[in-house]
Amino acid sequence: MILDLYIARRFLVAFGIVLAVFVAILLPIDMADQLRRVGADQGFSAVLQLALLNLPRSLTGLMPLFVMLATLVLFLGLARTSELVVVRAAGRSALRSASAPVMVALLIGALSLLVLNPLVAATARQYDLTLARLSGLESRSVSVTGEGLWLRQGVESEQTVIRASATNSDGTHLFDASFFTFDDAGLLLERLDAREALLEREAWTLTDVKRWPLAGSSNAEADAVHFATLILPSTLTAEQIRDSFGDPETVPIFELPGFIRQLNEAGFAALQHRTWFQMQLSSPLLLAAMVLIGAGFTMRHTRFGKTGVMVLLSILFGFGVVFIRRFAEVLGETGQVAAALVAWTPPIAAILLALGFLLHTEDG
Repeated sequence: MILDLYIARRFLVAFGIVLAVFVAILLPIDMADQLRRVGADQGFSAVLQLALLNLPRSLTGLMPLFVMLATLVLFLGLARTSELVVVRAAGRSALRSASAPVMVALLIGALSLLVLNPLVAATARQYDLTLARLSGLESRSVSVTGEGLWLRQGVESEQTVIRASATNSDGTHLFDASFFTFDDAGLLLERLDAREALLEREAWTLTDVKRWPLAGSSNAEADAVHFATLILPSTLTAEQIRDSFGDPETVPIFELPGFIRQLNEAGFAALQHRTWFQMQLSSPLLLAAMVLIGAGFTMRHTRFGKTGVMVLLSILFGFGVVFIRRFAEVLGETGQVAAALVAWTPPIAAILLALGFLLHTEDG
């Protein structure tokens, strides 16, 4: 037990060192990127704020690399000081020695899921809002609630809020839709109700429409007009609507099942969000796989040589697992493979392969 705690503590120290080094590297690079996006006239404080808001998201994406590098630092350090030789001479197997960092990696994955994920969601949303404000981007938003789908389009002088009871999978075909137009002072100008609304090139084609002129009208109902079809200009595109749902990272893991349910009720397939949810749940297993991969290549005495080759092979193997997982994620987002299958199969397969390699090379 004491030895397990010692190895676990060494692994945590190595993980902390790797994390600190990457923070010191990523932050200046991200600041330079944000400076390019918003311009030097926004000032240093705005650039630093954007970089700090974007940092948690960057660190989360690199977490498997951090765990892999921490594993290499741990076992190479133990091998260099001959501590691994002493441990093996005491009768402890390689698998038993690797169990402590594996448990720590699982704990890091669980804490990342429960603590870092909500932090990333909050900072990512704030980052998008701050970047849009500093860049002067056109205001667009999409929201899905229990009442249906809400869209917003327009420019600063005139905004249109759209509510629909249901829609197709990409938000371009609305059913039971209402359009509320406001001026720049927030005064409601008119309301349109349509049985259907189809987004085409820079315009909504409305079917079975009733239009109420609200600005300057003493009796809007008496002045209402019916149209069989009506063309309404739009600043939205199908890509903008789809992108406006944002990255699933902006939704905390605890709220994601409810958000997926709301998307389904509104008519969206929510494949990206389903896949992301399963990928997050399986992330602790991926970190455990990274530890086993690193251990399989580096739990050997340095006198055997080829340390650099082994380190390179472990990193390539780890990147290969991540690449396959990302490729599987794309298959899940396009609906070609079930979300649970693409999320859980790569880390489980990596764990089994790493275990087989570790048992063969160290305990075989």
